[in-house]
Amino acid sequence: MTSPDGAVFTDGLRPADVLTVVAVTDVTPSVRRVTLSGEPTAVAAAGPTVNLLVPRVEDPDPEWPHIQRDGRIVWPQGSHGVALRSYTARRQDPAAGEVDIDFVLHGDGPAAAWAAAARPGARLAVAGAASLAERPARWMLLAGDETALPAISRLLAAAAPETVGVAFLEVAGPEEEQQLAAPAGIELHWLHRGPTAPGHSTLLVDAVAALDRPQGDDLFAWVGAESATVRAIRADLRARWGLGRAQHHAIGYWRLGRAMGGS
Repeated sequence: MTSPDGAVFTDGLRPADVLTVVAVTDVTPSVRRVTLSGEPTAVAAAGPTVNLLVPRVEDPDPEWPHIQRDGRIVWPQGSHGVALRSYTARRQDPAAGEVDIDFVLHGDGPAAAWAAAARPGARLAVAGAASLAERPARWMLLAGDETALPAISRLLAAAAPETVGVAFLEVAGPEEEQQLAAPAGIELHWLHRGPTAPGHSTLLVDAVAALDRPQGDDLFAWVGAESATVRAIRADLRARWGLGRAQHHAIGYWRLGRAMGGS
């Protein structure tokens, strides 16, 4: 039986889509961009937010899980060598069969370890995708750390030219800033935490707290960072700004004290 995207199911399951590394680029000292190649249908399905199946560095060709028709992952019995992490594709080109994933390297989790060792020919797999939960609005607030830059870059690129607003972007220092295309009416503010460790800074929370609510209700806020930071900003947006559920999306990309997850 074949699914709408062309995947073939056997006994209700299909193999996970495996992608191969074709290029590795260090975008900044702590961000590595891995270009992956695969079937056009797999690349098209790999985003905006995609579930990556990341193997151990010492096990480059594991027994990959299978996918049910409803998208649930079925793990091989006794399998412990593949980690599931959610990332946002920085670039997708289904026609060329390529997708770019940016990995933050200062974490110590399985995805950071895999990306640090990634070379052309290495493989990982994908298992389902989701949207960024964005909503078009006249005024937009974006706030995130380096793990959220791929998502924020896509949100900025997709925003209408007449969109206005503010983007707060927390990184270690100027060497971690990236070129982002944005509508002229959206102000980009890079916040440098310096020697403060990721997850210990209050820069994003303070920046949003100092921002006055814009007039009107045609606005949308998107926040992605460490979980405690996201909770604090979400509480502020709900209480002080009075934003309803449809007016904001806040997601904790990682949690302090745990291995960094996706972006």
